Amino acid sequence: MADKTEFSDNVEALFKGLDGFLTTKTVVGEPIKIGDSTMIPLADISFGLAAGAYAGNSKNNGGGGMGAKASPAAVLMIDKDGTTRLVSLKNQDAVAKILDMAPDIVTKIKDAVGGNKTEEKHSPEFEEFEE
Repeated sequence: MADKTEFSDNVEALFKGLDGFLTTKTVVGEPIKIGDSTMIPLADISFGLAAGAYAGNSKNNGGGGMGAKASPAAVLMIDKDGTTRLVSLKNQDAVAKILDMAPDIVTKIKDAVGGNKTEEKHSPEFEEFEE
């Protein structure tokens, strides 16, 4: 039978550092200011854990593993007047809802991320030509 301390060591090694992975910032993202609105992303987090030890002929033959998955779940929209809306991202229309709630959101995000670059880029792939 496996030594209890070896099994405990395996489990402890798996959980060590988990508090750095699973924090409130993992589930509730950093607020993003877009014009007069604030958008707060919310995520679903799930994880699995397995550990074991075997006390056969060889020494220290234990192991373990952990897997995790994070996926966007919803967005909390807060307007300047304090109006809040929770938009689920579980259905296909969620992105359209978010775009409707914050007019010009794409432009505001582009301006916030890359400055106010409005120059048109030319792509040779889509060049029209005559035969």
